[in-house]
Amino acid sequence: MYQGQLVFTQLMDHLPRYTFRRLVQRYRGDYRVRSFTCWHQFVCMAFAQLTFRESLRDIEVCLRAVPEKLYHMGLAGGVARNTLAVANEKRDWRIYGDFGQRIIADARRLYADEPLGLQLDETVYALDSTTIEFCLSLFPWARVGQDRGAIKMHTLLDLRGSIPANLWITTANFADVHLLDVLAIEPGAIYILDRGYIDFARLYQLDRAHATFVIRARKDLSFRRLYSHPVDRSTGLICDQTIRLTGKDSTTTYPDKLRRVRFRDEQKNEAWTFLTNDFTLPALTVAELYRYRWQVELFFRWIKQHLRIKAFYGTSANAVRTQIWIAVTVYVLVAIMRKRLQIERDLYTLLQILSVHVLEKAPLAQVLSAEGYTLKDADIRNQLSLFDF
Repeated sequence: MYQGQLVFTQLMDHLPRYTFRRLVQRYRGDYRVRSFTCWHQFVCMAFAQLTFRESLRDIEVCLRAVPEKLYHMGLAGGVARNTLAVANEKRDWRIYGDFGQRIIADARRLYADEPLGLQLDETVYALDSTTIEFCLSLFPWARVGQDRGAIKMHTLLDLRGSIPANLWITTANFADVHLLDVLAIEPGAIYILDRGYIDFARLYQLDRAHATFVIRARKDLSFRRLYSHPVDRSTGLICDQTIRLTGKDSTTTYPDKLRRVRFRDEQKNEAWTFLTNDFTLPALTVAELYRYRWQVELFFRWIKQHLRIKAFYGTSANAVRTQIWIAVTVYVLVAIMRKRLQIERDLYTLLQILSVHVLEKAPLAQVLSAEGYTLKDADIRNQLSLFDF
């Protein structure tokens, strides 16, 4: 009989505890704290994510039902929902945000060699945002307009492995295009953007930083065609042009040439127009790159369905940011564990297995690799494939 660690503890062992302690010291998270430390708070919130707890009462009842296992989980004693609520309210969310960034960096290194599906050596990012709605009476700080509460979660997704490279949480009235002002531009990288990010002054800053962008053009774009390049229309390409902007403001805000690629999607019977500052990529690759942008949409749908970021345990801005960052950290942690243990199962299946085995004593790799959880050809209708390779 296995007498080792709990499955939950084995999963937590993949986290860099030294980094967490340094962040707690930096933000004085445990200042004047007697027993329930920041690490205890993180453990409780991670447990809630893995077991799909809906409320603080759920967390309290479940943990008090297994008192003999709390010590092995890293908890000093029983957890009261009021204690956890105060911690979420008061402890600086930046502890968990910075810790999540460190976990993300580890995951990106592990997935750096994953195939993208295109013959590209560059790092490819998709930038987009999703809106999370709130009840205005409970979250008055998230007011948007007269009768609506919401925040935006902006995500820069590394398409190799679908790992979020960065995350920003803002009010819902924050315009997406302003995020380009705080984006740390990586020279040589490719950024795939939707029409909401069209601002030629900001796009020119991407070009000056030696980064490539692929963005969907608006229908009212004013331009002058300089050259037309031959295309194979059987592939869906309509045109590949070198252009110069002629709009009243765009002429000065983006003085260099741009490339305009138009592509028809026969399945949807729609034509799409893309702009890019890269003149070396094949025109069909430019169109394919934008198609890959939908991975960030799948990421948003996936985490909303399978992580606790729609039912919140606290109502303050600090509690909301804390919960979102811990949810993303748990998501990335499972992805790291999956890679290190070389487990072939998809992330959805791993989370379902962990949710029922998390407090058992069994080897982690054995639990997650055992046959019989899902059929190889099973049609799971609510599963979105983030790791399909």
